[in-house]
Amino acid sequence: MLLSMSLNLDQIRRERLCVRVLINMKIMREVCQDEGVEAIFQLLYNEFRQSTRASEQNCRAVAERLADEVNRICNESSRIQTSGDVETWAQTLANHRLKQVLSYYKLGSQRGRVELQSTLSAIVYRYITPPQTPASYQARLTLIEDFLQGFYVEALNAFRRENAIEAAYRPRSLLELAEYMAFTERYGKRRIPLPGRRSQQLLILRAQTFSQQQPPETSVDMDTAAEGAATESDSNWNDAAIQQVREMMVASEPEPLEANLRDTVIDELLTYLEERQQNDCADYFTLRLQDLPASEIEEILGLTPRKRDYLQQRFKYHLIRFALSHRWELVHQWLEADLERNLGLTPFEWQLFQDKINSQHKELLELKQQGRSNSEIAQALGCTATQVEKRWFKLLEIAWDIRNSSVSGSGASQDE
Repeated sequence: MLLSMSLNLDQIRRERLCVRVLINMKIMREVCQDEGVEAIFQLLYNEFRQSTRASEQNCRAVAERLADEVNRICNESSRIQTSGDVETWAQTLANHRLKQVLSYYKLGSQRGRVELQSTLSAIVYRYITPPQTPASYQARLTLIEDFLQGFYVEALNAFRRENAIEAAYRPRSLLELAEYMAFTERYGKRRIPLPGRRSQQLLILRAQTFSQQQPPETSVDMDTAAEGAATESDSNWNDAAIQQVREMMVASEPEPLEANLRDTVIDELLTYLEERQQNDCADYFTLRLQDLPASEIEEILGLTPRKRDYLQQRFKYHLIRFALSHRWELVHQWLEADLERNLGLTPFEWQLFQDKINSQHKELLELKQQGRSNSEIAQALGCTATQVEKRWFKLLEIAWDIRNSSVSGSGASQDE
């Protein structure tokens, strides 16, 4: 009996010891976690104080929100938790967010909005199109503007919800606006799991839903349009829409489908990169076509974030050279921004473009519109063919900037 009681007491002592050990381990984990969050907060806070002119209170509030977000991601990610190096992950995530926010802060209110709008527009461009109809370049720009206005509201609501702040919160200072714009970019690029072990960026899913919800274009009886108007018809078949359809139907050479043009542009760009021994840029472009996030691209190509940024800038340089010099006709035809369409500019933008260029550029533009070759233009202008190419590149660059400014004109909230 005494032996049994002794065994029971020993078992109770061991169980109590195990409970105390578990409690102590939990306390230690919580202490380490709190210390990690505090370290991240101090890193962010100190950088904001040194790199911005925001008030101490403003820097503290933004740093606290970002530190909490990093901590939440690290706690909820099973991959991070099983990596055995949560602290390194937290540092990486914090530095990424810090770099994003400071980047938007340095751009300022207006240029920051333009950069955000340009980034998101580039992602959704080929997913925003009216149903059952080929979308013109200008029509897509209008739809993209409408879509992104709604997406900015959704992102602001998500920002309030995830940071547990009041429903009436709006960014007021430049640092808060930079924080919101950086969050909006990350929010749009989040990968959403889909059936079949696939995933897609949230922004693209939203864009596809938005595009599907657009009302279909007014249907036109093609036979009637081809035959012309009948005076006794109940409908006015002579209106502008019918005239446009009829002109397209009788065109001598139908334009290739947009999908074929896009594939041709992709093939030409890859060939352009390979001919210039830019195989790493070609690999990067191929991965970007698959909508892979930056982290996966870095892992596949074996790059650090810094090297991936450098590669991205080099690819962007070659992309601009290709689009504005090497095969500008093909690219502008795909964008429906060729010379016949005034380089994709609206009447107001075209006038602005005309005001920006000098007399030499205007003469060059007129000769290009006449279909003259570069050698003929060089002879007419008294310069070399290389100089003609450089001047034309500059003209296309001006038009490109005007179009992009129109796309990005309506950005995030105007409140500072």
